[in-house]
Amino acid sequence: MTHAAQKVVQYLREAHATEQALVRVLQSQIATTPRGGYRNGLESHLLETRAHAERVQRRLSELGGARNPLTLATGLVQTLVGAAFALAAAPLHVVRGTDGEDQVLKGARETCAREALEIAMYTSIERLARSVGDTTTASLASSIRVDEQRMLDRLIGELPTLADDVLNGEVLPRPSKRPPERPSRTAASNGGDARNAARKATRRGNAGPKRTTRRTAGGGSVRAA
Repeated sequence: MTHAAQKVVQYLREAHATEQALVRVLQSQIATTPRGGYRNGLESHLLETRAHAERVQRRLSELGGARNPLTLATGLVQTLVGAAFALAAAPLHVVRGTDGEDQVLKGARETCAREALEIAMYTSIERLARSVGDTTTASLASSIRVDEQRMLDRLIGELPTLADDVLNGEVLPRPSKRPPERPSRTAASNGGDARNAARKATRRGNAGPKRTTRRTAGGGSVRAA
């Protein structure tokens, strides 16, 4: 195996370690993210990331990278490098164990940065593989890079909504949830008395003035208002 071919295997192992570490990061991030479009994207990408790790591992086996003594000797180091990369790119709210709209937005921004790094990683693998005539590995790297780019585009599309959540949840004042006060019994009683008095006054007004009749001296009667 030429030095360039060995370099392709090395980068593939680093990519495999990174994908495995990112599976754990995504699982932690999903557990602390509320339901919605952003979480749906993370769950979808978790499935893709697992598939990426399997595809890269399969290609390594085809290239003999999994059986190469030198590669096996450096595999642990590369795994640690991938894990460190994933942890460094992990959202801060996963590491600190906090939540809230602001932390979700920060996590989304950091996930965008992680996707950009993965795109750069697979772009490098694709270029190196093509330079040594390894079109199979180049196609694999290109395919995974397309997935990462699609995820990055989706994340960027979620940022305005997540920013609005921060605005509505943490910046603008929240409406008071205190229930309206119920009127006291005394107030209710007074109100009832006032209504009864008003109804009586209305009935008296509708009835009109009472007329009385008095008799005159001649035996007749006169109706008076």
